[in-house]
Amino acid sequence: MSWSAEQYMKFEDERTRPARDLLDQIPNLPDGALYDLGCGPGNSTELIHDRFPAYILTGIDSDENMLVAARKRMTNTRFEKGDLTQWAPPKPAVLLFANAVFQWLPDHLSTIERLMGQLIPGGTIAVQMPDNLNEPSHVSMRELAEDPRFSQYYPDGGERRAALPAPSTYLDRLESNCIKIDVWHTIYYHRLANAEAIVEWVKGTGLRPYLDALPADAREAYLAAYLRRIREAYPPLADGRVLLKFPRLFVVAVKR
Repeated sequence: MSWSAEQYMKFEDERTRPARDLLDQIPNLPDGALYDLGCGPGNSTELIHDRFPAYILTGIDSDENMLVAARKRMTNTRFEKGDLTQWAPPKPAVLLFANAVFQWLPDHLSTIERLMGQLIPGGTIAVQMPDNLNEPSHVSMRELAEDPRFSQYYPDGGERRAALPAPSTYLDRLESNCIKIDVWHTIYYHRLANAEAIVEWVKGTGLRPYLDALPADAREAYLAAYLRRIREAYPPLADGRVLLKFPRLFVVAVKR
């Protein structure tokens, strides 16, 4: 799957707000190294640096396009390529920060458990993930993948993300290794200019696996059909804008 830092950052303020909210819940840290996992174009890395300026901070991402953008944004910070299903810090860390990345990994809870083992006692893993697969923006993606016009391009149905486990599952799996753990949902309501803006938003994230599977002519037809569905699902507000409901799950755990 390809990524575009430019497309992703079209809604930088809205995308960065959950990272700010996650960072606000991180306690004071012992000395050690910090890692921004799935750092993308560096918007979350910048927040971590501002909160913990005296620490050594490294951004990790699997996509070269995102890493190029991050290195331009923060020229004095180290950014490295890494696959989070296998990656581990060279020595135990004090913070593993993961904003909107683990939802893309298979069996991400096992990866979170493994990475908790890479923290020093008192270190923190902080995770935020979209929990929006049942929202019209994503239901429409799946329904169109089953449309006879496009289904030939999606032998596996097209979905690249599994539904998140219940909050209780995170508590049951992680709590024995923690001195403190918090799990919560936040629902954001983003006022965007119009239905086209919602399409532009998801083109930077959830819609990418669907678009990447299509040839150019089918991609245009898919996007046109998707926009029609979005217009129906997100009617204009009184001021003409539309309201994008966006639930997200947060986990902050301090290692025992």
